[in-house]
Amino acid sequence: MAAASKASNKAGTSPVVIVYGGDEFLNRQGAWERCRAACDARPDAELIELDASSCDAYAFDEAVSPSLLSDVAVVSLTNLQNADDRLGDALIAYTKQAAKDPAHSSVVICRHEGGPKGKRVVDGMVRAGAERVQMPDLKKAEAKINFVYQRFEREHRRIDPAAAQQLVSVLGERTGELAAMCSQLCFDFDDDPITIDRVNQYLTANPQVTGFMVADRAVAGDAAGAIVAMRSAIEQGTDPIALIGALAMKMRTMAKASAVKMGRITKAEAKVNPWVLDNAKRQLPGWTSQGMSHCIRMLAWADEQSKTNGGDAVYALERSIESIAAKGRR
Repeated sequence: MAAASKASNKAGTSPVVIVYGGDEFLNRQGAWERCRAACDARPDAELIELDASSCDAYAFDEAVSPSLLSDVAVVSLTNLQNADDRLGDALIAYTKQAAKDPAHSSVVICRHEGGPKGKRVVDGMVRAGAERVQMPDLKKAEAKINFVYQRFEREHRRIDPAAAQQLVSVLGERTGELAAMCSQLCFDFDDDPITIDRVNQYLTANPQVTGFMVADRAVAGDAAGAIVAMRSAIEQGTDPIALIGALAMKMRTMAKASAVKMGRITKAEAKVNPWVLDNAKRQLPGWTSQGMSHCIRMLAWADEQSKTNGGDAVYALERSIESIAAKGRR
């Protein structure tokens, strides 16, 4: 039985699958894709959704048993980590039974959020022949960028590295939105590869993206372009404080890049994504410590103006952008 279980797991033919841990969106998507594949392979099967937090062993046994509608079912079971002892025993027993005749058994796709909770059930199911699929967590910036590349590859498309980095900068903490944005860009634009200009054009209504675009133009010395983008964003309803925040973040990154370059701090101490730090280093020529300090003080003043009754936040933003474009010389 052990040898058969291992072979089943290697071949990926087990009718019982545990989608385990990782990023919540990827976990949910991984389970959904396997449910869809199982339904496509068995069009006569009934799809049954259960939650281990509230489901009992009787409901599970009923779900995997033949019914008037179908001899087999595709059972989607969420929150496996919350299964009680009786449900856990029922899952392990069914996994052993299904391993003997996978072709004529109901398919069970379980989702587990990861961590030690429910370990007994997971280990028991795997020993009985279940396939455990570990999902990636996407905690590192490199993993998030690779995820963007993979989403475009799924669409048989490409994206420029700078454009991928822009998407991760804005949506990297929200994997579902990041995946949706990749799909939408491929649907709306025929460019191959998708460029950072396309990304910024598509996301122009997003205040964080607009702020990054304004900051990049200002640091590049394009004061007029940055001011036009800033005013356009404000006309569309973007709060000036969001733009000030993006500019301040850019200047802090520049300051950290300068400190790393001079050896005052290490890359690890900077706590900035490596590709962001490298990009900031390339923008350092012409800047001085005094210039950076002046721009940071200007942004502090702009922040105060945006929070003070009677202050002119837009005027303060313009002045700050002009200072950044001039590398703090005015």
